[in-house]
Amino acid sequence: MKKLIVFDLDGTLAESKASLDVEMAKLLGALLGIVKVSVISGGDWPQFEKQVLSNLTHDEHLKNLSLLPTCGTKFYQYTGIWKKIYSEDFTADEKEKIISSLKRALEAAGFKTERAWGETIEDRGSQITFSALGQQAPLKEKKKWDPDFNKRKRIKEFLDKLIPGFSVRLGGATSIDVTKPGIDKAYGIRKLRDILGIAIEEMIFIGDALFPGGNDYPAEQAGVVSIRVRDPNESKRVIEAIIACLDGGQTTKQLGEETR
Repeated sequence: MKKLIVFDLDGTLAESKASLDVEMAKLLGALLGIVKVSVISGGDWPQFEKQVLSNLTHDEHLKNLSLLPTCGTKFYQYTGIWKKIYSEDFTADEKEKIISSLKRALEAAGFKTERAWGETIEDRGSQITFSALGQQAPLKEKKKWDPDFNKRKRIKEFLDKLIPGFSVRLGGATSIDVTKPGIDKAYGIRKLRDILGIAIEEMIFIGDALFPGGNDYPAEQAGVVSIRVRDPNESKRVIEAIIACLDGGQTTKQLGEETR
């Protein structure tokens, strides 16, 4: 019996930078009522508040939810208020090195963007994130820019050579995330194990970027049973199946009656 279900956010629970839809919010709420849940994503804390928390019911079940922004480099738990447990922040020198190297990698890869919606390089404290079309780019534009990840894989090749001492991962629809060496979703999985006291064998991880170089892949490498999904709609069906296995189908039956 699994005790913790861990999710990626963008591309898994919601579309890139979008909030949970009504159906997903209900399913997550139901899941929180019967098992512990965690979300690990490249987004920073304000993104978690907007995409996840603003759409969930604020009740005692939030104590079953752990949130790990910036690919597990930060950890928040609910104790009546959301409390930050840790944050693996960069030094000023590390930030400067990563940002300058990222600019060099973009130039070496021959990358140019015709239009950007907001900043393309964001300092998230414990993570530097490159968003090819800007942080506020429309989802339609994001989806067609690099659907096969090939553009970002080329940029990553150059970046890996320039900053071999850091973790470089592909995530979301247009993003590249850089964290401290060894500080990635595998680190987040191990922190969940240590802080919650739940063995890795008792977890399931669900994400859309479970491939070498993807920012979900380190979770699988940590040894957690992993399920790759194509999009939030497929995640919904996985959640329904998990709920049915954990409570004998009672919760999914109730959810079905609510939507009639």
